[in-house]
Amino acid sequence: MPARSVDVVIVGAGLSGINAAYRLQERNPGLSYVIVENRERIGGTWDLFRYPGVRSDSDIYTLSYPFKAWDGRKAIADGADIRQYLVDVATENGIDRHIEYGVKVTAAQFDSRTDRWTVDATVSGTPTQFRTRFLYLCTGYYDYEQGHAPDFDGLADFTGTVVHPQFWPEDLDYASKKVVVIGSGATAITLVPSLSREAALVTMLQRSPTHISVLPSVDKRAQLLRKYLPTMAAHRMARWMNTVLSLGFYFYCRRFPARARARLRGLALRFLPAGFDVDTHLNPSYQPWDQRLCVVPDADLYRAIRAGKADIVTDTIDHFDATGIALSSGAHLDADIVVMATGLKIQAFGGITLAVDGVTVDPHERFLYRGRMLEGVPNFAWIFGYTNASWTLRSDMTARSVAELLDYMDSHGYTHAYPDRNGKSIPELPMVDLQSGYIQRAADVLPKSSTERPWKVGANVLLDYIDHLRGQVTDSMTFGRVTTPATADR
Repeated sequence: MPARSVDVVIVGAGLSGINAAYRLQERNPGLSYVIVENRERIGGTWDLFRYPGVRSDSDIYTLSYPFKAWDGRKAIADGADIRQYLVDVATENGIDRHIEYGVKVTAAQFDSRTDRWTVDATVSGTPTQFRTRFLYLCTGYYDYEQGHAPDFDGLADFTGTVVHPQFWPEDLDYASKKVVVIGSGATAITLVPSLSREAALVTMLQRSPTHISVLPSVDKRAQLLRKYLPTMAAHRMARWMNTVLSLGFYFYCRRFPARARARLRGLALRFLPAGFDVDTHLNPSYQPWDQRLCVVPDADLYRAIRAGKADIVTDTIDHFDATGIALSSGAHLDADIVVMATGLKIQAFGGITLAVDGVTVDPHERFLYRGRMLEGVPNFAWIFGYTNASWTLRSDMTARSVAELLDYMDSHGYTHAYPDRNGKSIPELPMVDLQSGYIQRAADVLPKSSTERPWKVGANVLLDYIDHLRGQVTDSMTFGRVTTPATADR
């Protein structure tokens, strides 16, 4: 079967992919595109994760798109509602007609003789190919097929049920059961209060504490804006208001870590039962925002602990046995179910192997340009959102910038474009400035950042937005045309 040809191949039909398609057809209505999605539904992360209580840990006004108002009441939205929002955006804008499901992309090769990518994929195990001018990866940054799961001693001896949140069994019965959730990140903190509503007792077993903040599940300021302003005006104002507030708190934590720590401790004490050992279980050794800050809506985790339905144990695992977990302290946690909320496995480009003119591209050996393109790789973009703010705040800037680049290329007759340092030596930094375990484990996986723009992967949405507005599409970019006819691929 001959390779299918389109102007743009978008990989992934999640939050980023739908965003990319919207901006592409908004700015470049004449370009053909296809979204290839490995799963069978729209949603990406919000289709994959189906564990009890799954939700965003960013407020929905900044996580949603600036062009589509969020009409739900919750500010910390449930996963199913976020997925439905994506379905609605795709349907209303005709994006759904461009999606092909069950397509797993494995590799892509760029040929500078024709300035075309050949994208290798399988559909139900059958090989297929696409030919495209531009490859656009909206694959997220973690492995959908496996999470991080430590090999605990004696795990095979445990006679209960072991599950990973990334692959939650729909028929899992945890009513009146003793559940141990291993982990202290956003997933664990979401699962514990949700499971506690039916379980006999849910214990969060953590090796070390995490900084936790409390937010109301309903944003009263946003509700007030909705009452007095037109829908889109209220949505955009709420979006920017929450962007500024969350960024302000981030920099407050970085500038005044002792004050921020005391503030978070005070929030916990307001909701936890008297005598709870806050300094053991909720006082991390690292400063706020050295790792991602977790959010509990309406203090649900603390309320579950106060109600006697949940608990936190800070200890390390010695081994599993038939009835539960033996801890290094000598204590034992009885368990019917153990949930391995032990983190994600980071993966660049969705595990897709890239090559340019037969030379394999190692992402870790390249700098990332403005958080979206890889140096020296033509006609390619990767959406990577913020880790200290809502993913969409940067992914939408990327989507608009890529649409602008494609428009510029077409209007000037260019067939290729790529970021280029022109041999300039610049400092190297990790792409993500977090000490979280899942980021540290990926030190040799992700591309590089620098202290110098446009090679700096920023963490300040306001500065990045100014750079987005002021930056030129030609900054540190090389453009060119092929002489080999390739019009048949259009």
